[in-house]
Amino acid sequence: LKRNIVQCLDDFGIPLYLNHTITKIEGKDRVTGVEISKVDQNKKPIAGSEFHIDCDAVLFSVGLIPENELSVAAGVEISPRTKGAVVDQFRQTSVDGIFACGNVLQVHDLVDFVSEESEIAGKNAAEYAAGKIKRGKTYGVINGKNIGYVLPQKLNTEGGENVKLYFRVSDTFKNCTIKVACGNRELYSVKKKVAVPGEMQTLILTKDKIENIDGDVSVWLEQ
Repeated sequence: LKRNIVQCLDDFGIPLYLNHTITKIEGKDRVTGVEISKVDQNKKPIAGSEFHIDCDAVLFSVGLIPENELSVAAGVEISPRTKGAVVDQFRQTSVDGIFACGNVLQVHDLVDFVSEESEIAGKNAAEYAAGKIKRGKTYGVINGKNIGYVLPQKLNTEGGENVKLYFRVSDTFKNCTIKVACGNRELYSVKKKVAVPGEMQTLILTKDKIENIDGDVSVWLEQ
């Protein structure tokens, strides 16, 4: 997030090297420094780009995936993209009566989104218990060009409400357009000055458009 870069790095004069990797950790009894190299488009170190930084510790960040052990044990379908549960807009999983939200679904950058999802899942779990939620005709939500993933991954045509889609782009883009379509019919289009993978993107599909879909919905980004 831009604000994290400003508050955690820029304010303290800490440099940030993108598209670089550690190619050597130096020291015997403890770390004394590292060798850093630029990487190419395939993430391979570029020969001759090495430089040295003195340091006494190295921190590895190896990525995050949702907490999915309970989902797997319950037989819930898991998304190969998010590694979390596959859900419709009610946050209902592939198993009737099991609803999911928060870090069971996806890794969030803001707790605000976790709170939003918990309200959606809680409300609809209560509706399900009261017999008010039905599984109507369900279509997929497909992540198209330049989109890492979209959530929810399914749309239930019995929804009756607007649906907020959450998604991440696959790279950094400027002056781009986000589009949503069902077949040849465009459902949504918006221009963005900047879109980066670290910031969750959202858009709202109105209930009238959801009720009239007749196939899978695609979300993509045009440069």
